[in-house]
Amino acid sequence: MPRVALIPGDGIGKEVIREARRVLESVPVSAGFDLVEWDLGADRFLRDGVTITDDEFRTLSDEYDAILLGALGDPRVPGNEHARDILLGLRFRLDLFVNFRPCTLLSPEFSPLKSVAGKVDLEIFRENTEGVYTGMGGVLRQGTPDEVAIEEDVNTYRGVERIIRAAFEYAERRSRPKVTLVDKANAMRWAGGLWRRVFAEVSAGYPAIATDMMYVDAMAMDLVRRPEHYSVIVTSNLFGDIVSDLAAELTGGLGTAPSANLHPGRHALFEPVHGSAPDIAGRGKANPMGAIRCVALLLDHFGETDAAGSVESAVHAALEEGWSTPDLGGGRTTEEVGEWIARRVAGGAGSAG
Repeated sequence: MPRVALIPGDGIGKEVIREARRVLESVPVSAGFDLVEWDLGADRFLRDGVTITDDEFRTLSDEYDAILLGALGDPRVPGNEHARDILLGLRFRLDLFVNFRPCTLLSPEFSPLKSVAGKVDLEIFRENTEGVYTGMGGVLRQGTPDEVAIEEDVNTYRGVERIIRAAFEYAERRSRPKVTLVDKANAMRWAGGLWRRVFAEVSAGYPAIATDMMYVDAMAMDLVRRPEHYSVIVTSNLFGDIVSDLAAELTGGLGTAPSANLHPGRHALFEPVHGSAPDIAGRGKANPMGAIRCVALLLDHFGETDAAGSVESAVHAALEEGWSTPDLGGGRTTEEVGEWIARRVAGGAGSAG
């Protein structure tokens, strides 16, 4: 039985993880899951002065098969020390080098593009452990008119090769027609050159898959103009952060968007894309669909493809039948949406009362 750590975190994370758990416990699967909730977040940090310990990292690494995380961030911790230590700590210490962001148009009415030319269905592979997120760099003469601030953009052959290969392996496995590299090689000579050379090397081993390359600014424009033109996108940490949020907004908003942080064959952490949204926490307005769709990714990760499909289908059905939260124009609460989807995946038809 797979063991899954639940980290509700902060703000609306607690609310959406509660509904994600409800759905996961409702899905008919052969073995089930051992779900254990962890007290990691701002409340624990403010109470005990602890973010996450080395022993807790080791336990999550050695004794759990996956992690389902809600959201981290709390105005009571203005420096967000706990969020940095927990989330970035897990990503780097577990070497979760793949940030996988599926962006599927749930319904044309939820896209700001009111006349989408075709079906939008793309996946983004964002490198997750390098780039400007390593924290390398420094500052000189801070607080003076002569201040100099430097952020280092770290790109290694190993890091670039494995994320590009992961994108092509996925495209081959899922019969996706094309992989697009997004970079800024015209301005970032050395990093761009590395990404393009490795992309050419890896793509040569997948002759049946079409390829193209786009500068990140051109991609931002093209995703708005013709998002249906793309299927699998692979890019760096910073550009992936930006492009994936844009794609999520085009396909229904951050409230519906799931993600997976993966080291294939070793570790997996699933989290909705949205933040902790403290302004609406506790008010029943949070959209649980992103977290619930993380459940679908988790199920697929463990080979429960039919169950994963049933969760996705239930989310689509909820939207079609008007069971949505205020961010999508609906009047249902977080709990009501979660309960409806849970009944649906458990085999019930739900109700429209």
